[in-house]
Amino acid sequence: MEESTKKIAGEIRIPDNLFFNITKKVDSIDGFNQELVKTTRRSTSEILETIMGGSIFLGASDIHIEPTENNAKLRVRLDGILQDVFVFDLKIFKQILSRIKLLSGIKLNLTQISQDGRFSVNFPLIGLNEKGKTAILDSSEYVEIRVSSLPSEYGESLVLRILNPNKLVEIEKLGLTQGVRDIFFEEIKKPNGMIIITGPTGSGKTTTLYAILKKLRKPEIKIITIEDPVEYHLSGISQTEVHHDKGYDFANGLRAIVRQDPDVILVGEIRDLETAQISLQAALTGHLVLTTLHTNDAAGAIARLQSLGELPNNIASALNIVIAQRLVRKVCPECSTKRPITEEEYKKIKNELSNTSISVSEDIQIAEIKGCKKCNNTGYKGRVGIFETLQISSDMENFILTSPSSSDIKEKAIENGMITLYQDGLIKVINCETTIEEVNRVAFKK
Repeated sequence: MEESTKKIAGEIRIPDNLFFNITKKVDSIDGFNQELVKTTRRSTSEILETIMGGSIFLGASDIHIEPTENNAKLRVRLDGILQDVFVFDLKIFKQILSRIKLLSGIKLNLTQISQDGRFSVNFPLIGLNEKGKTAILDSSEYVEIRVSSLPSEYGESLVLRILNPNKLVEIEKLGLTQGVRDIFFEEIKKPNGMIIITGPTGSGKTTTLYAILKKLRKPEIKIITIEDPVEYHLSGISQTEVHHDKGYDFANGLRAIVRQDPDVILVGEIRDLETAQISLQAALTGHLVLTTLHTNDAAGAIARLQSLGELPNNIASALNIVIAQRLVRKVCPECSTKRPITEEEYKKIKNELSNTSISVSEDIQIAEIKGCKKCNNTGYKGRVGIFETLQISSDMENFILTSPSSSDIKEKAIENGMITLYQDGLIKVINCETTIEEVNRVAFKK
């Protein structure tokens, strides 16, 4: 099934010839910069079309437009890292700001408070024609843009989150090792219980949740979500959105959802005791509940539920699995090379993986980054997940009843065979998917 983006407040339609030109010229940050140099002498609409088209084509997740004393800076987040793209003069910035606020339904006259809005971008699909040449196809695609404005010292700062449905992947492409993938499939087949995905903002939790939903989606299963906000629109699933100003929050929404005879419920995030209680109760009464928490590791999710005031008995009985995750950058396939592992690196990796079944050879080779135009000279291109899966076995269930600390839960889970985030990262180093430096940056072991 194809995923879609619903038309919302406003829409930008990137002209066919402009987007086709972007696909030819914007193959790097430098190329993006050069195209923007040309557009600054054109209309505000074309400047914004180039910003959106270039950002989408490069695969950016976020666009930052930030005013300073003398100008405004444009940055995009690629593979989790912000990169400078261009500097506008303040006159052009103000024109872009007004255009974005108008498109996204944000009030133009309010400049001293934060505001949120949305608009969509429509652009042509580019592919091979009947003659095998790259051309504009007779179809187009929508991408939804979530806008956040914030008053700052020199004017309103904007962040545009690009919600590209093409970023949604199947479970098989998340970067799971075979053992973790088997655990995933085992747990999502269960008819009831709770699955928690945990990690900081930007760690890929939403991508994992939607991958699970896509795997579960069948005509004979009723799936209902409550999200804040709905980020991607999935066909065949009933998606609802929190509206705090109308008194419709996670707790109220959940009460209504359980009366809708669902098989699977997705709760965007557990933030309070009431939401936790209703979610756990739903998991105990025949529903499979998927949700997220913001904790540093898998064991921390159990401690977080306890700190909210939930009883250990309810947590232990309802919880099936907690999955902690991060995203690490993958080495660029165009320019990366391989080198022999150093003695120090070998000892470190061997020691870290000593309690696992992973064997480490002294003569293995690991990836070395270089940097090229394709990866904007970073040495990395794309990202992959690293995971920590805490299954609630009968032994762990009994242990949770004793109200253990987060560190005690983690120690117990490791004794039972859990691969930690850091260990999963090192496994991907051995497989030449990423580097030790990148794993240390994202999941450094204290």
